[in-house]
Amino acid sequence: MGTEFADGLSPHACKEVLFNEKCIEKGNEFVTEANWSDLTEEALIDIFSRLDLEERWNSSFVCKSWFRASHNPFFWQVVDFEKYFARGRDTALLWTTEFQKRIDKMVKVAVDCSGENLRELHVRHCSDESLAYLAQRCPNVQRLSIKACQNVTDMSVCRIASGCPKIEELDISYCHNISCASLEKIGANCKYLTTIKRNMLNSLDPSEHRGVVPTEYVRMAPLSGDEEAAVFVKSVPNLKHLEMKFSKLSPKGLKALVDGCPNLEHLDLFGCSNLRSRELEYASANAKNLKVLIKPNFFIPRATIYEVRYGHWQLYDERFQTSAFQF
Repeated sequence: MGTEFADGLSPHACKEVLFNEKCIEKGNEFVTEANWSDLTEEALIDIFSRLDLEERWNSSFVCKSWFRASHNPFFWQVVDFEKYFARGRDTALLWTTEFQKRIDKMVKVAVDCSGENLRELHVRHCSDESLAYLAQRCPNVQRLSIKACQNVTDMSVCRIASGCPKIEELDISYCHNISCASLEKIGANCKYLTTIKRNMLNSLDPSEHRGVVPTEYVRMAPLSGDEEAAVFVKSVPNLKHLEMKFSKLSPKGLKALVDGCPNLEHLDLFGCSNLRSRELEYASANAKNLKVLIKPNFFIPRATIYEVRYGHWQLYDERFQTSAFQF
C-alpha cells in the first residue's frame, strides 16, 4: 500500500484515476462511471502533484485540460532526470549526438513549462544549446547538476553565471570542456554558491568506462586540479561542500584549499592519487569546520599496479595506504 494522503488517495490510486476514462470510488475500489476529463484544472493539479515527472508528462497527451494542468509552472520547480539515468547501465549510446539532441529538447521543454519558477535541474548529456536557453529564462535556479556533458563549454557556463546568480549548488562532474575561466566567472557572479562537485572519471581503473565513454573525450580530462583549487579559493569564499574525486590535485593545491576555504565542511578526495597521508593529516588538523573528509583510498586493479609500480612499494605505502588494496 502506498502513502495515503489526507483525502484517502494514494499515489497508486491517483494513477488509476488518471488512466481510466471514467472512474469513481466504490468501497475500496475504483470503478469506471465518471468522465475524468471534465475535472476542473484545480482538481487535476491536485492529482498530478502526486505523480512523478514521467507519469505527469505521459498524462499530458490525453486531452487539452490534462495538457494545461500538467504544464502548470508549479510542477516544474524541480526537474530531475538523474533517476532515469540511474535506472540502467551506462552505454555508448548516451554519448551520441542523437541522444544529446533528445536531452536538449527535454531541457528546453522543462524550461518553457517552468517559466521563471525553475529552482533545480538535474540532467546529463546536454549541450551548450539547452544551457544557454536555460540561462536566458530561469534566473531563479538554485541547484544545477549537468554531469557528463561532453559538449558543455565555457560559453554556456559563463551565460549561466550571468543569468542564474542565485545558484547555491553546482555539479559539473565529468565535464571536460569547462575551464578555469568560466569557473572563476561562476564564483564571481554566484554569491550564494556553497557546493561544487567537480569529480573526474576514474583514471586508475579505465575499465569502468572503456567502451562507453569516447576515448578522445577521456583523454581531454582536465589536468588542472591545482588551478581549479586556486579558483575556488579566490572566487568562492563561502565554499562548504567540495568534491574532487580522481582530480590531479597536488599537496600544494590541497593546502591552498584548506587555508583559503575556512568554511569547508565536506571534502571528497577519493581517488586523488597525488595526495599523501601527511597532507590529509594537515587538512584534518587545520580545516576547523571540516566534518567529512573522504580520503583517496581506492582499489587499483592488479594489472594497473604491475604497469606502474616498478618496484616502488615505498611510494605506494606512503601515498595509497596499501592496506586498502583489494586483489
